[in-house]
Amino acid sequence: MGGINIRDLRSDLSFGSVVEGINWDTLADEGVREQLRELFKARGMIVFKDVEPSAKMQVAVSKVFGPLKDHPTKTTPRDKETGEEAAGVIDMHYVPSADNLKAGEGLVEFEGQVLARFSPWHFDHCYNDELNYAGVLRSPINAPEGGRTGFMDGIELYRQFPKALRDRIEGSNVIYTLDTRLSRMKYGINFKPLTEHSTTPQLLKEAAIFPRAMHPAVWQRETGEKVMHYSPWMAVGLEHHEDPEGDKLLDEVALEINRRGKGSSAYWHDWSPTDLVIWDNHRMLHAVEGCDAKYERQTLRTTIKGDYNLGYFEDGKKIGEVHREVA
Repeated sequence: MGGINIRDLRSDLSFGSVVEGINWDTLADEGVREQLRELFKARGMIVFKDVEPSAKMQVAVSKVFGPLKDHPTKTTPRDKETGEEAAGVIDMHYVPSADNLKAGEGLVEFEGQVLARFSPWHFDHCYNDELNYAGVLRSPINAPEGGRTGFMDGIELYRQFPKALRDRIEGSNVIYTLDTRLSRMKYGINFKPLTEHSTTPQLLKEAAIFPRAMHPAVWQRETGEKVMHYSPWMAVGLEHHEDPEGDKLLDEVALEINRRGKGSSAYWHDWSPTDLVIWDNHRMLHAVEGCDAKYERQTLRTTIKGDYNLGYFEDGKKIGEVHREVA
């Protein structure tokens, strides 16, 4: 239909599809656009192969699924190529230099390797009251080894999770704050931070005006499926249980997520410059395995607006109405 081909991402996964044949002609076909939207709702993730590697195409594909949303933090770098039309495109570009290699900026030790650009399992904007609907990612520059992005489906994660542990976390809200420093992470730590994660003083200043955000660890879609949706990265406590018992539970759940992320529950994507990946941020978790610090790596992410309306800021506060201590 419309010149595109669709297949399952992997035969043993209940999520994800691969789409080939996206170009300016097929993208202009409303029948194809609706097919893509329905496919995304059903599968939660699409890998587009052999797509024109341009910011213009990334924005065009993104807008099939909804309007763009700007990033909540003003200090996050934007992609200059897309201009004002695509304020939601952020540029995550790591360029090795003598200074940052010497300083070991943001490095972690993971399973005996020293890695840069490592990101634990998380969902985007967990520190905000409003989540984005989806992320669209491409990688114009990737390391020759490592640098894969991992994805896990929260629907399948809920089904596979040990029932006793799942029952203990279901019905609870997790508290998140805007602090990306891996050295401050509390739960599911399976790596050793070697230095502070790269965080600018400007970002810390901005983080201080964000109230703490609450999101359910498990939520139910309109179609009936329950979703395990917990981001160990940036989680700071369990609502109404900010105590050793709550911390122990969050750590146990995080470690189980890590365990499943190393097995058949996860999909790890090897990047090509002509790949474009979209995932449902209300449903999926993702991570980055990291790479040797000597390699350059760039990813460009488009953020798509559309909240699930279950998150909120503590005490009904708004951004700018608080000033937390962020050391």
